[in-house]
Amino acid sequence: MPDSATPPSAALASMPLFPLSTVLFPGALLPLQLFELRYLQMIGECERQSTGFGVVTLTQGREVHRPGAAAERFEPIGTRVQIERIERPQAGLVMVWCRGVERFQIQSTEQRSDGLWRGQVQALPPEPSLPVPEHLQHLSGQMHAALQNLSAQASEVPHWNEAWRLQDCSWLSNRYGELLPLPLAMKYRLFALQEPMLRLELIGDLVAPTSDDAANGKPPANS
Repeated sequence: MPDSATPPSAALASMPLFPLSTVLFPGALLPLQLFELRYLQMIGECERQSTGFGVVTLTQGREVHRPGAAAERFEPIGTRVQIERIERPQAGLVMVWCRGVERFQIQSTEQRSDGLWRGQVQALPPEPSLPVPEHLQHLSGQMHAALQNLSAQASEVPHWNEAWRLQDCSWLSNRYGELLPLPLAMKYRLFALQEPMLRLELIGDLVAPTSDDAANGKPPANS
């Protein structure tokens, strides 16, 4: 992991890290099926202590550890999650529904003997609330139709647990980052941007503003 200087006043927190081949945007729901011993122990600890963990994006290695496989490496910015539901359908299997809460920057990491990663992390500042500009209003309309369709699908936990902020650049761009079928590296670049207006501008370049799609209630499509 790259070293980065931490300001003296920055508050660091220690948390378990879960490397995955995905990018988790704040506000997004992440269902997980856990069976590796390290993650079963992690969830047990989180449950007892009423804490969450951090999801980070893999750049090397696999989600499930295999002997002889390449060592896990992951991106320096991740997402702290809160656990919303836990089920244990059978011995050795745990179903977990997590919600992305906030981005963080990793300052240092260590790997326990059981393979679980822990990190000293610093929460990134909350993104400002910026109105969606006129030339990107089509993104709000397309996303509204997509969210209506997705929310109608059955789910153990609500897809989104808050009011839709379709006129907020940060919230809207996070939903596009969550839902668009983009390559992992591109998703992470959007995720790591700390300028919501710029993120939404870049998304606007990817999404074709078609009036027919909006009228028919189709979800946003990758151009």
